[in-house]
Amino acid sequence: MQQALSSGSSDCVLLRPLDTAEAECGSDTTTDDTNQEVKSNTICADLFKMTSVLSFYLCYVLSLCLGLGCVMCVCYWSSHWRGGFAWDGSDLQFNWHPVLMVSGLVVLYGNGAVLYRVPLTWGDNKLPWKLLHAAVMLLALLFSILGLCAVFDFHNAKHIPNVYSLHSWIGICTTALFAIQWVVGLAGFLLPCSPVSFRKLLKPAHVWMGTSIMALSIASCISGINEKLFFVLASNTNGTMPYKLLPSEAVFGNSFGVLIVVFGLVVLMILLNQKWQRPEPRSDDVAYRPLLQEDT
Repeated sequence: MQQALSSGSSDCVLLRPLDTAEAECGSDTTTDDTNQEVKSNTICADLFKMTSVLSFYLCYVLSLCLGLGCVMCVCYWSSHWRGGFAWDGSDLQFNWHPVLMVSGLVVLYGNGAVLYRVPLTWGDNKLPWKLLHAAVMLLALLFSILGLCAVFDFHNAKHIPNVYSLHSWIGICTTALFAIQWVVGLAGFLLPCSPVSFRKLLKPAHVWMGTSIMALSIASCISGINEKLFFVLASNTNGTMPYKLLPSEAVFGNSFGVLIVVFGLVVLMILLNQKWQRPEPRSDDVAYRPLLQEDT
């Protein structure tokens, strides 16, 4: 009996080192597998991030090219078919209206809206990009107001009623909302007296309103192009073919409208893509700092 017990004890003693060795070997294998999995996940995350950044820049460059194309088209239309520009109450003064509205309310506004989506603006110092965003939007607003002045002055000189068409209603409302958006954004995000709670409450509304204004701007420009083509191509009494026969000006105007729609869709795609939004700040960076001390 003692021999059996001693034999059993020795067997247990002999088995323990083997079990420990197997456990240690399994632990090493598990660690290696975990490290490989972590490395694989890191590589996949880096590739996904690079792909996302590359796709953003492709869309961003496309929006810049489309915006430049919109400005060139409206200038060419006004100079080639509509006779050029002047500020004397004549038809040439009206030509400033589409140029200023498209340049300001669509192109400058769209580029200012996507500014925070550019990865280069995601650094710690956010203040320069805030100021640039506000400056671009202010320039777009001034262009829009000047464009409204051009058409109102033209209508008054020609004794044409103001604000009677659907296009004018949409345009006036869009510009008014834009002005309110800029003033509230200035008060909420740039003034030192703005509290943190107000900024947090204002941010989602500011983003939603900005996207809505972009959509309204596109609708306003499309309706304005169509209205202008109906007016200038109403009949062949002035030597032009009617709109329904699609003369060259009508084809150009329709194509120009499609270009504005494509530009707007690209901008809206950039704004609505969750992957391209600016990362939220860390919890220790949320504390409010005044304008002149922010992000220093």
